[in-house]
Amino acid sequence: MLTGTIFDLKGFALNDGPGIRTTVFMKGCPLRCLWCHNPEGLSPEPELYVKQVKCVHCGKCAVPCTHDDCQSYGRCLHVCPNDCVSVCGQTMTSAELAERLLRDRDVYEMSGGGVTFSGGEPLMQYAFVAEVLAILAKEGISSAVETSSFAAHDVYRKTLEHVNLIMADMKLFDCDAHIKYTGVPNDVIKQNLRWLIGESGKEYIIRVPLIPGITDTDENLAAIGEFVGDAHVELLPYNAMAGAKYASVGKNYTLSAEEYRADERILNFFSHAVIK
Repeated sequence: MLTGTIFDLKGFALNDGPGIRTTVFMKGCPLRCLWCHNPEGLSPEPELYVKQVKCVHCGKCAVPCTHDDCQSYGRCLHVCPNDCVSVCGQTMTSAELAERLLRDRDVYEMSGGGVTFSGGEPLMQYAFVAEVLAILAKEGISSAVETSSFAAHDVYRKTLEHVNLIMADMKLFDCDAHIKYTGVPNDVIKQNLRWLIGESGKEYIIRVPLIPGITDTDENLAAIGEFVGDAHVELLPYNAMAGAKYASVGKNYTLSAEEYRADERILNFFSHAVIK
C-alpha cells in the first residue's frame, strides 16, 4: 500500500468534470508556469502556509515552542490568534484516501459525478494515484485527471488506464517558449497528447490557459489548433487573482494582476472550442 501527499480535498466540486465531484489536489509539480494558480501545490513536500491577509504580525508564532509538529517549520502552528499558520500538505495511504472518497458515493451516483485528481501534477505521484484509481474503478466510481501531460510516456499510459476522463493542458506549442514560461520542454507532452487524441480511445478535453501576451497569441493558438484537430477544447481565461496565495508560501508572483477578458476571436483557431 502506497502513501501520497495531498494539499486539499474539495468536495461538491462543479468545475472539474461532469456532475458533482470530489477533487483531490496532489502535492508536487515539475512545471513552474509563471501563471500557476496553485503555488502551494508546487513543492512535493508539506510546507508552512501563512495566511497573509489575516496576519497582524504579532510575532507570537515566531517564539520557540516545544510542540513536536512545529519544530521542522520554525514557527508555532498552534499559537496564532487568527489561525493564520498551518501546514499545507497531508500524507495518506491509498486505502485511507479511497475510503474518504467513497463516503460520497451516493452524491456521485445521483449527479453523474465522481472523483477528479488535480494538483500540482497528479502524475508526479503516479504510482499512488494509479493505486487509488484502481480501487475506485473496482467500486464503480467514475474518475478524471487534470494533467499537464508532462510524464514519461509509459507512466502516462499506465496511470490513465482506469481513468474515465482526461483533462489535458496544451499551454504553448513552441518548445523554446514552453521552456521559457513553464521551465520544461514539451516534447513528451506532445507525444502523450498524440497518443491521447489519436490512439487511447479515452474521453478527453484539451485545455488551453489564456495568458495575456504569452499563450493567447495568434501564432500559439493557431499552432495548437492545428495540432489538436477536431478535439474538444476548453479555453481558460486568465484569472487576475492568481497571485493571491503566493506570499502565503513565501513566493513572489510576477505577472499582471489586471482583469483579463477573453476575446471570442480565439474560437476561430479551433474546430470545437468553448471559453470557460
